[in-house]
Amino acid sequence: MKKETKSKIAVLIPCYNEAKTIDKVVKDYKKALPDAEIFVYDNNSSDNTDKIAQKAGATVKYEYKQGKGNVIRSMFKDIDADCYLMIDGDDTYPAENAKEMCDLILEKKADMVIGDRLSSTYFKENKRPFHNFGNVLVRGLINKLFKSNVQDIMTGYRAFSYEFVKTFPVLSKGFEIETEMTIHALDKNFLLKEIPVEYRDRPEGSVSKLNTFSDGFKVLKTIARLFKEYKPTLFFSLISFLFLIVSLIFGVPVFVEYFQTGLVPRYPTLIVSGFMLIISILMFVCGIILEVVVKKHRQLFELVLIRTKNEYDKK
Repeated sequence: MKKETKSKIAVLIPCYNEAKTIDKVVKDYKKALPDAEIFVYDNNSSDNTDKIAQKAGATVKYEYKQGKGNVIRSMFKDIDADCYLMIDGDDTYPAENAKEMCDLILEKKADMVIGDRLSSTYFKENKRPFHNFGNVLVRGLINKLFKSNVQDIMTGYRAFSYEFVKTFPVLSKGFEIETEMTIHALDKNFLLKEIPVEYRDRPEGSVSKLNTFSDGFKVLKTIARLFKEYKPTLFFSLISFLFLIVSLIFGVPVFVEYFQTGLVPRYPTLIVSGFMLIISILMFVCGIILEVVVKKHRQLFELVLIRTKNEYDKK
């Protein structure tokens, strides 16, 4: 796909069957950010979302690989801008916050600005209790594992700097992309800012594409994968500790019996205990080795970040 010319602000709207709302969304953000270029990436919609968006004044592109993560990958790869504002096409995020979010990026006060729904009206507006529970669960897990205090992990309302967009490796294919973005930003020491934004539920007739259970499971799976990849020492130490406990449960009674009688009548139990201990040691050593690899990757990432910034300054 041909590279876009550089825009000061690019509004990115991934869409799948949002015909009922996309016209209003495009017009709202054109009004809020009159100098921005609005890109709608249609993801195999069957309800004329693309035609409605084009008529409203958006530049329409297409991503044929299904999934929000695939759409974001194409957007980040294709478009050059000083600031990127990502929103959903379902009219759940207010355009009133857009300028403030973009200004923080353009003034170099943040690398990612998060539109925080959970601190304002989300729990009151959202009618899906399992979605509420899932957001709280994911927030708690990530803040605990990564020692952070991000209020809204899964919001689709974000602004990004050029450096973040061009150095973010998009691996997720679906709705878990926001979780991946947040963890990447925390791990790579990007500057995050949060702005409370009012959330309004989808208008009548507009249907959410997020499946509470299947997509929720994918998000939890993504957290586990990124926890393993970004914090291998802690991840493998926890597994090592579990195997060590099992080894002690099997092994301690055998050794107690040996010291009391001088006999080892339960060799199979002793063998199982020994294997568990060996696995425990191996898991711990794996964690230490992988931590060295992760540190090296962080060093290489810093070099890539510097090169990306230099390329940006030359444009």
